[in-house]
Amino acid sequence: MMDEAALSAFLLRDFAQVAQDFRLERSDAAGLSLRLRVGDQHLRPGGTVSGPSIFALADVAMYLAILARIGPVALAVTTNCSVDFLRKPEAGRDLLAEARLLKLGRRLAVGDVMVFSEGGTEPVARASLTYSIPPRT
Repeated sequence: MMDEAALSAFLLRDFAQVAQDFRLERSDAAGLSLRLRVGDQHLRPGGTVSGPSIFALADVAMYLAILARIGPVALAVTTNCSVDFLRKPEAGRDLLAEARLLKLGRRLAVGDVMVFSEGGTEPVARASLTYSIPPRT
């Protein structure tokens, strides 16, 4: 198990290239909440958050939700992801991902992530992800 401080330290140490974009808001038995600090680098023409940025938020949120349960297994990898883009994110607001694990097995983890504009009540995206967990030695 990894608590919020350990997850944040892991992200900063092992994924320093993107760690500054994210902030862990909550991690508990129900799941995990992760913030994307939206900046100009996340925008597409028209001023909305790009699909790849929303994918990254969902992917990192699920990765951390899994690590919160199994510990620092850096080589757990995404094997499948499907993202439904539901509505345009609100301009000038961070995005928040709510991740929950649906199944955590020895080799596979399956979960979903709902993405919201900060302060919004309707999701802007929904992602379903499957991760492969490497065998423990």
